[in-house]
Amino acid sequence: MSIVSAFLVPGNPLPQLRPDIAPWGRIQAALRVAGEALAASRPDCVLVYSTQWMAVLDQLWITRERSVGLHVDENWHEFGEQPFDIASDTALAQACVARCLDAGVRARGVDYDGFPIDTGTITASTLMGFGQPALPVVIAANNLYHDAARTETLARLAVDCASAQGKRVAVVGVGGLSHSLFREPLALEADRLHSASDDDWNRRLLALMEAGDAQRLRDMLPDFARQARADMGMKHLHWVLGALGDALPAATVHAYEPLYGSGAAVVEFGRA
Repeated sequence: MSIVSAFLVPGNPLPQLRPDIAPWGRIQAALRVAGEALAASRPDCVLVYSTQWMAVLDQLWITRERSVGLHVDENWHEFGEQPFDIASDTALAQACVARCLDAGVRARGVDYDGFPIDTGTITASTLMGFGQPALPVVIAANNLYHDAARTETLARLAVDCASAQGKRVAVVGVGGLSHSLFREPLALEADRLHSASDDDWNRRLLALMEAGDAQRLRDMLPDFARQARADMGMKHLHWVLGALGDALPAATVHAYEPLYGSGAAVVEFGRA
């Protein structure tokens, strides 16, 4: 199999912009540990799916060789800027576009200067250390009309394209867990999960990841999505599940923390 490692990581920029806040700093440290594990698995490229890159009309893939810019998050702009310089595996991305079309999924490549790379992709690639020319990415959009099954199909499609090109890949799903944030001002040092129920659901989900139980995980996800108001229905986790299939390695949870009330975890699924 071409997959050498897989990860589920948060896309919120607070761990990068304010690591001085203790739980956010622990997430940043865990992302760096996960990045070291990713690099040690020696992939040729990284297959990335972020809940924050939203598409509507088509399934979009970044086909631009280099995306460079300075990003300001639309929600957390007061905490600073995020410079980025992300290299793409254009040959693999173009193969994914072609394969989508063959499979009956409307798809297009995105290749123009100044395209707005999303916060989640920028945060994960910066803190985990991928997206450079030596370790390029293939970035798939979160099409809002695609359900969990279609998202898993796209992940398998991307892995198949990588296998056809003889490439080793790491898989990264970027997004959170429970997604209720505090809507009133919060003293940052007092950050916590929005509710005990959210915390309970998050821990139950993480326990199934640690057990490596793909079927029970899939069975639980619809309830989790409803009860915990999950980030985009956990489509980023379905991206990882689709890539790995039923051979889900037992996960290591490097960190589980609140991010302004929402749940966030850095999870490594091991090497397939």
